[in-house]
Amino acid sequence: MTYDPSKDGAQTDFRQRMSYGDYLQIDHILSAQKPLSKAHDEMLFIIQHQTSELWMKLALYEVEAARRMIASDNTAEALKMLARVARIFEQLNSAWDVLRTMTPSEYTRFRDDLGQSSGFQSWQYRLIEYAVGNRNLAMLKPHEHRPDLLEKLEAELARPSLYDEVLRRLARLGLPVPAAVLERDLRQGWTMNEDVMAVWATVYRDPSRYWEAYETAEKLVDFEDYFRRWRFNHVTTVERVIGFKRGTGGTAGINYLKRMLGVELFPELWRVRTEL
Repeated sequence: MTYDPSKDGAQTDFRQRMSYGDYLQIDHILSAQKPLSKAHDEMLFIIQHQTSELWMKLALYEVEAARRMIASDNTAEALKMLARVARIFEQLNSAWDVLRTMTPSEYTRFRDDLGQSSGFQSWQYRLIEYAVGNRNLAMLKPHEHRPDLLEKLEAELARPSLYDEVLRRLARLGLPVPAAVLERDLRQGWTMNEDVMAVWATVYRDPSRYWEAYETAEKLVDFEDYFRRWRFNHVTTVERVIGFKRGTGGTAGINYLKRMLGVELFPELWRVRTEL
C-alpha cells in the first residue's frame, strides 16, 4: 500500500505552522548561488566554498565556546567542543574530494569570472587562525575595505587565543608556565617556546597526575591534525586543478599554499614527542 504520512500522525498542513524549510531558511540558502558564467562546474565551485564557510562558522562557534569554558575552568565541557571542531575539519576535508572531480579544462571555463576573489580572503578562515593562535597581522590587509570585518579581526587580536587560555589554565593548575608567556603581547603570533615545551613534557611524563592537561593537549593535537590535513588537501586540489599558476587573488598559488603547510599552531605539542 502507498504510505500516507498524515494517517500516521505526521503534520502535512503548514499554512499556519513553521515548516522544515521555514526553520532552516532553505529558500534563502538555496537562492544564494549566483554563477557568473554558463560553465556547468561553476555551481560546484560556489556550493563547495559556501558549505565550507558554513562549517567554518560552526567551527568558530565551538572554538569560542571552548575558549570561554577553559577561561572559566570548565575544561570538561571545552574538550567536547574541541572534539567537535576536529570533526568539522574532517567534513571540510571531505569537501576537497568533491571539488577534485573538476578538471583543469572545466575550471578554466569560468576562472576569469572570479576576478581577484580568492579563498585566502575568507575572513572566517582568518578569524579561526587568529582564534587558535596563528596571528599574522599582514593578513588584516585583505579586509581593510570592510570596517565591520576589520573590527571583528582586531577584536580577536586583543583577546587571548585558545592556546593562550590553555596555558593560563595550566598555570592555574600549578604548572610552571613562565610569566613572560602569560603576559605576552596578544597581537603577536605564537612562536615555539622551550619553557612551554618543558611544561608539556612534565604533563606527558605523568598523564595520570596531570590528566586534565594531558587530555586537553591531545584534543588540541587532534584539531591541528585535521587542520593540517585540510591544508594539505587544499594544496593537492589546487595543484591538480591549476598546477603552478598564480592564484586569482595574486598569491603565488601552490607555492604560497605549500608555505602554509609549515605553519604550526601548537608547536610544543608536536615537538615534545621527541623529548619523551
